[in-house]
Amino acid sequence: MQVDGTVEGEIHVDKTLIISESGRAVGEIFAKHLVINGEFEGTCHADKIEILKRGKVTGTIYSDDLSIEQGGRFNGVTHPAENNTDNKSVVELADKVKEVKAQETKVQEMKDHEPKVAAKK
Repeated sequence: MQVDGTVEGEIHVDKTLIISESGRAVGEIFAKHLVINGEFEGTCHADKIEILKRGKVTGTIYSDDLSIEQGGRFNGVTHPAENNTDNKSVVELADKVKEVKAQETKVQEMKDHEPKVAAKK
């Protein structure tokens, strides 16, 4: 996918996103590979990010592979890629299991404290 004009918002690309020299993007980008030769402002998450000689980036970058050509500009903060989504899901699932078990325990406690009514024959 290539941006030659202006785009604002959240962009999700499975492979490569190219912001051409005439392109401008503002928002949050999620891509496998991001090539910037135009302007980008916001947060980007990519396995590989290239800022070319006419590229200007302002914001936050999450990537383990960042290159900036001579003449390219970056003003912001970089962080390692956040690819622990699988671990996060496992933790969230474990927390959910704990929550369900706690609810089951409360229900059982309520049943144990209910007054017993003897059946009349």
